[in-house]
Amino acid sequence: QAQLIESGGGLVQPGGSLRLSCRASGRTFSSGVMAWFRQAPGKEREFVACIRWANRDTHYADSRKGRFTISGDNAKTTVFLQMNSLEPADTATYYCAARVNRLILSALQQPEHYDYWGQGTEVTVSS
Repeated sequence: QAQLIESGGGLVQPGGSLRLSCRASGRTFSSGVMAWFRQAPGKEREFVACIRWANRDTHYADSRKGRFTISGDNAKTTVFLQMNSLEPADTATYYCAARVNRLILSALQQPEHYDYWGQGTEVTVSS
């Protein structure tokens, strides 16, 4: 059984930083995609960033590009999300997602294309 295990969430002050991690267990997604989504209470799940393992190309929601950076390890089993200059609006549960197969650019931000999801890690940005 494949699992995605997230870690790194917590409480941080505005302007601070966090680094989230997601490790794949049980199988790899080295031919596909791993991504981060987030969901705030009462809001829809939204795309944050992803990496396509084939060429290690990364993609971001326009509003997050510049503050957030996604990266992966050499084994293509773990992804990280470095979050800087955090704002209260970034408060949400952050979910790791993975897709087994390749995915075209236009579909990367749509959660229905991902095959596995982690349990989520909570990020709270507050003073």
